[in-house]
Amino acid sequence: MTIADRWEAVKARVEAACVRAGRPASDVTIIAVSKTHPVTAVIEAAAAGATDFGENYAQELANKIADVALVPELSAIRWHFIGRLQRNKAKLVAGHVALVHAVETVELADELAKRAAGTLQPVLLSVNLVGEITKGGVTAAEAPAVARSIAAIPGIRLDGLMTMPPPSDDSEASRPVFEALRALRDQIASELDRPLPILSMGMSSDFEVAIACGATHVRIGTAIFGSRS
Repeated sequence: MTIADRWEAVKARVEAACVRAGRPASDVTIIAVSKTHPVTAVIEAAAAGATDFGENYAQELANKIADVALVPELSAIRWHFIGRLQRNKAKLVAGHVALVHAVETVELADELAKRAAGTLQPVLLSVNLVGEITKGGVTAAEAPAVARSIAAIPGIRLDGLMTMPPPSDDSEASRPVFEALRALRDQIASELDRPLPILSMGMSSDFEVAIACGATHVRIGTAIFGSRS
């Protein structure tokens, strides 16, 4: 299958999952995770209809932004940074992406605000709901206080939460994590007395379950681009 074929198949599955959940397809943004794939793959996916692309590595993001800028017909692409970000790489991301998905410290949010050059940088709070030591993110207990501090930083707009469940061959195994993130988002939004509209959760193996649980952004790599080399 070509990237265009895979994109159409993923889009159809997202639309079907939205129908089952009683939600309009416009509620869900498909982020095509292009990490480690060449810029030609980004161009092919964009030609098929993809508009939002996710990268995990700051330098790779910067390189692809520069390459895509040379193709005028791709000017509508929106970039997302979805990986863990070191503070010393914030300058490569801040002000260059539509959304930073994995902010886990107030210090990183501060650095993004400083590097955003006067623009408003939307971010999500990364939450580690099952305590996996190999993954970043604050705990559910820490999340409300960290969210409150991040939301108070000028130049930063806290738009919601993101998470990544443990890998599993059973997509339903992710459901308790997705439901917990939605409940936590609702709790924090109530405490802050402001909307937190974005739930970034779900990948190639479990995005349909994530949509059923309220995901607004699904991060899909393999199902669109194929396996990474």
